[in-house]
Amino acid sequence: MSETLYDIPVQKIDGTDATLGEHAGEVLLVVNVASQCGLTPQYEGLEQLHEKFRDRKFSVLGFPANDFGAQEPGSNEEIQAFCSTKFGVQFPMYSKIPVTGPDKHPLYQQLISEQPETEDREGMETMLRGHKMEPTQKPEVLWNFEKFLINRQGKVVRRFAPDTTPDAEKLVSAIEEALAET
Repeated sequence: MSETLYDIPVQKIDGTDATLGEHAGEVLLVVNVASQCGLTPQYEGLEQLHEKFRDRKFSVLGFPANDFGAQEPGSNEEIQAFCSTKFGVQFPMYSKIPVTGPDKHPLYQQLISEQPETEDREGMETMLRGHKMEPTQKPEVLWNFEKFLINRQGKVVRRFAPDTTPDAEKLVSAIEEALAET
């Protein structure tokens, strides 16, 4: 694994090579996203969060993944068009990556290693089982729209279950707390 989250190679959704290093000093919310999920409307709230706090050096970073129910089958171009047309997404989007299993992207290996516990995971596990779906085993990402909060020093400080909405008080408070730190 790379030394820090900032060193791990990723690709922007347009195929440009990048690292999270271009966001060094910002508070980040890394989210694995999907276009055909029941949670997909969270894109709207994620964009609102991005807009609300961007002037305070905050960014939402979207990483499409097709790991859960094949709910992100599109190409990077299709995903980008969907996000901008349907939800007006302006926060940075990255190329589709695997976020679970043996082929998991190094970024997600690092995120999970730094924060193995998902807050309020049990409620989402119960919901998945109610839909006859077996949840992933801890510490794997549970489903689309799991959220990792990264502080200005590049450390994962919180990890929120997929059904934690972008406007949830605990998420907004955690972002504000991270933004207040120097």
